[in-house]
Amino acid sequence: MSGTLHSFIQLAWRNMWRNPRRTLITLVVVSAGLWSILFFNAFLNAWMQSSKDATLKLLIGSGQIHAREYMDNPNIKTVMAPPGARLRAALERPEIAAWSARLVLPGVIQSEYKTRPVNIAGVDPATERRLSSIPAKIVRGRYLNGVDDDGVVLGLHMAKRLKTGLGRRVILMSQNADGTVSEQSFTVVGLFDANQKTEDFYVFTGRAADQRFLHLNAEISEIAFAVPNDADLDPVLTRLRAAAPQLDVRSWRQLSTYLAATDSMMRGVIYIWLAVVFSMMAIGIVNTQLMAVFERLHEFGLLRALGMTPRRVLMMVSLESLFLIGVGCLVGMALAALTIWGLRGGIDLSAFAKGLELVQGGQVLFPKFDLASFVVFPLLIWLLGILVALWPASRAAKASPVEAMRHAT
Repeated sequence: MSGTLHSFIQLAWRNMWRNPRRTLITLVVVSAGLWSILFFNAFLNAWMQSSKDATLKLLIGSGQIHAREYMDNPNIKTVMAPPGARLRAALERPEIAAWSARLVLPGVIQSEYKTRPVNIAGVDPATERRLSSIPAKIVRGRYLNGVDDDGVVLGLHMAKRLKTGLGRRVILMSQNADGTVSEQSFTVVGLFDANQKTEDFYVFTGRAADQRFLHLNAEISEIAFAVPNDADLDPVLTRLRAAAPQLDVRSWRQLSTYLAATDSMMRGVIYIWLAVVFSMMAIGIVNTQLMAVFERLHEFGLLRALGMTPRRVLMMVSLESLFLIGVGCLVGMALAALTIWGLRGGIDLSAFAKGLELVQGGQVLFPKFDLASFVVFPLLIWLLGILVALWPASRAAKASPVEAMRHAT
């Protein structure tokens, strides 16, 4: 049996190259289709990762902790105490790269010319530098020096709308712990450049300075944390909820539903593309294989007349398809790997920065080689391609000696 199979493998390999033009057309169809799937998958993953990094590193982080009522009604009455020993121990675990306690409450900012609603964020600059990208986005002036810094950092667009700038004074107003409205003058010490939503709705000052401004002691409104490895996020959330059952612990998916929906959509798009590409490939494979079968119908009939069983004819033609599609998959994998490797330095989309900002997209994409996709997608294409080729192979297996004699004459 092994000798027969070895002979059939050699025969199938030689038959595959009997018509080089048809073979090359099929190889191009399979390899180009698989290349597009693998590269498109890497591109979408890079797009999603870039969007996540750009959005989550601004303020959200991998997740946040609040008092249970805060997300429904963020105000001075829904603040919480700083983390206790148990929660702090959970936050200091190695799975969490950084965390920061903030006091973020709604308020109003007023310049000499304009008044705008904002979220006043009191932060600890030392921990924010490890968690948020805002400190690195300062384009004029400086970031905050410490929790007691009573300067204020504004977004560029907010400064433009208020007609103010560095060194100018603005007035912040917000409800304080006494139930009245606190009003205080702050000096603009820095301007940051982020997406317009963040620039328009957040101003930053030192956390302790903000607490004094609102007549609070050490109360905070949220704790943001970063978990570099996505696989660790769910266990981290479980531990944090166990450490602080009275608090509301949420992941970034619950905090940014738009980003979560985009993430799910991107994962579905690749499978839609896989279905489209495979449908086109199936048409090409069936067409070329049927042409090959009809052209060799007399050959199959003669083989039947010489005693070859339909099962062996089916096996021989199926082996040809197996080799043909397999070689196409290998070529497609090689082309995709070379393309991804060639773009390892990143795809710069900064020319489309304004449009990308509207969809929360990152400006530089870094496609990465994903071993799982380079195994799953080629194997899926290979198996489905062989399945599609079984129809032409079954036609060949049904060839009769009488048909062979007719085609021979």
